[in-house]
Amino acid sequence: STQGVSSEASDLYKRQIIDITIMVQILMTSANRENPRRYVEILESFGAEVNVLIPPENRPVEQLMEGVGGVLLPGGPDIDPNLYGVSPDPAAGLDVCRELDDLDLRILRYSLGVDMPVLAICRGMQLLNVACGGTLIQHLNGHQPDTEQGATLGNSHNIFLAPGAKAAAVIGAAGFFKVNSFHHQGLIESMRSPDLMTTGYSLEDGLVEALESPKHSWVIGFQCHPERQDEVPRSFSNLFAAFVERCDSFPTNIS
Repeated sequence: STQGVSSEASDLYKRQIIDITIMVQILMTSANRENPRRYVEILESFGAEVNVLIPPENRPVEQLMEGVGGVLLPGGPDIDPNLYGVSPDPAAGLDVCRELDDLDLRILRYSLGVDMPVLAICRGMQLLNVACGGTLIQHLNGHQPDTEQGATLGNSHNIFLAPGAKAAAVIGAAGFFKVNSFHHQGLIESMRSPDLMTTGYSLEDGLVEALESPKHSWVIGFQCHPERQDEVPRSFSNLFAAFVERCDSFPTNIS
């Protein structure tokens, strides 16, 4: 097991980030104000300034991205199946926000076009796959959280993260990890965009658990929720630390 990996790398990142005099700006999107809270707290702890956009948002994408060093696409509503050429399944229980889909796609395509750092989590990873030409499973049984006395309790499962993956280098180890499960959509290998590379998968059902783009400097996606820090290995906080560091080095004057 690699769950006992030391957090020294994370602490080092945090000391480095705190020394930044001009805060790096990271852009997030959300369907509401509550959803981004955990992400914002973690990113701010590493010295970032987080700008959360909520649709409708009709300003030109170049204006939205002014001064931004990176994009975090978080978990959220389901992605409209029409975006990957499939009719919505009435039995899938979909909760879509097409305005958010459209905003995310505008931002993501711009970011990929200028090789901006992107961290894509859960819905964000699924959107990354769709934006690059992949498709999704509209509903997965047994992956949604249980609700008990008003508290949301996530399921857990084991994943394998491949040696050589950028995410493994950032986290500090490859191998087997126990992570949370908060999604009812996902993808298998045959649905993956050919422009992306699978770097992690579920041991239980073979679902893709991590993606990255070999065509870009720092585009990493995870199906699990590393912002729920009590439900993933401690070393997963390095994802956010390294993301902020990479965003800080991005030349924000690109137009």
